[in-house]
Amino acid sequence: MRLGVLDIGSNTVHLLLVDAHRGGHPTPMSSTKATLRLAEQIEPHGGLSKAGEEALTSTVDEFTKIATSSGCRQTMAFATSAVRDATNCDEVLARLEKQTGVHVDVLSGTDEARLTALAVRRWYGWSAGRVVDLDIGGGSLELSNGVDEEPDVALSLPLGAGRLTREWLQDDPPGRRRVAVLRDWLDAELAPAVAEIKDAGKPDLAVGTSKTFRSLARLTGAAPSSAGPRVKRTLTASGLRQVLAFISRMTTADRAELEGVSGDRAGQLVAGALVAEASMRALSLEQLEICPWALREGVILRRLDMEAGLR
Repeated sequence: MRLGVLDIGSNTVHLLLVDAHRGGHPTPMSSTKATLRLAEQIEPHGGLSKAGEEALTSTVDEFTKIATSSGCRQTMAFATSAVRDATNCDEVLARLEKQTGVHVDVLSGTDEARLTALAVRRWYGWSAGRVVDLDIGGGSLELSNGVDEEPDVALSLPLGAGRLTREWLQDDPPGRRRVAVLRDWLDAELAPAVAEIKDAGKPDLAVGTSKTFRSLARLTGAAPSSAGPRVKRTLTASGLRQVLAFISRMTTADRAELEGVSGDRAGQLVAGALVAEASMRALSLEQLEICPWALREGVILRRLDMEAGLR
């Protein structure tokens, strides 16, 4: 059956259409994105602005029509940190559903970590052993550690690349001292969560998911996306340090010209790299494998399991 996943994130709204069935490999059929930057539409009082709400409603309506015209049997819509953190989240989504007919599930940070861990486990299989996964979004960082499809530990921290860029790195390029202070702050913020991840057990495999990790891996020499999802891609700690030293001295416009860096994420790449570096350092990880599956695939897999009566 053809399924649609509508991912309402901090930076983009992403519609992924896949052909999927229980026990099979979800096959991507099309991908449509709109850059709304909802996290930047949060007003001083904490609510999503009227302009942000209108843009979101219009985009959801348009993307739902695309999914329907493409033969989707079902479209699953979910929102992550930007909408989740808005003080008027419930009101916004109620109005959106009334106008578009689309119900949007708001995922908790823990749900994000658990569903991403499910996708990673299905991609690598049981032979991977204990897996630690890191996922850097626009608003939050998710971490998990486990040997099963349900991880032993699943955590979410408000350390997303977009959030930290807005709060810490407003200058373009960011000042060296500001970068150094943020690096030290991240070490302190990560410490309690990292201790919990470590206590769950030493990983046999360390994985990075999300666009941020894919971009950083590409900058260190990993294969481009055109090579396909099954090509092994890695990010080493030493390579990441070299890339970070390079991109932190560049303007957003210059970073956007780098291969593998999209224009809508170039501005938050330095913050994302700092989170990646701090996480790997805290967990004593010298290398991550980059997994092509993440949260959207986890949502699809969980839905297929539920329809089969397995969850």
